Amino acid sequence: MIKMLFFLKRHPSLSGEEFKALYESRHARLGEKHAPTAARYVRRYLEPVPELFTGEAAEPEHDVVTELWFADRAAYDAAMANLSRPEVVAEIVEDEETIFDRSKHRVFMVDECDSVIT
Repeated sequence: MIKMLFFLKRHPSLSGEEFKALYESRHARLGEKHAPTAARYVRRYLEPVPELFTGEAAEPEHDVVTELWFADRAAYDAAMANLSRPEVVAEIVEDEETIFDRSKHRVFMVDECDSVIT
């Protein structure tokens, strides 16, 4: 299984609620449309927790962690080939510019190691 993590920051003009609504109603649909070979596509919205001693919650560096899983290298390669097509890039970037601070994007491949806790 291949897994990618995307750490994304909302556009400064959007509240957290507006960002989530736009991501779920619009941008997530683009992911579904243009990465159909993904086995799983999950968005995990981050909510700051107040610091124990001060009670202050810092503004997070990212607002959502998006996860994409692919069953194998062939599924990953097929998605990347489609996502790199110029017309797809243009469609995604146009949407991203309205909901993300694209300068804060961070993308990683993940090598997971599970622990069995008994």
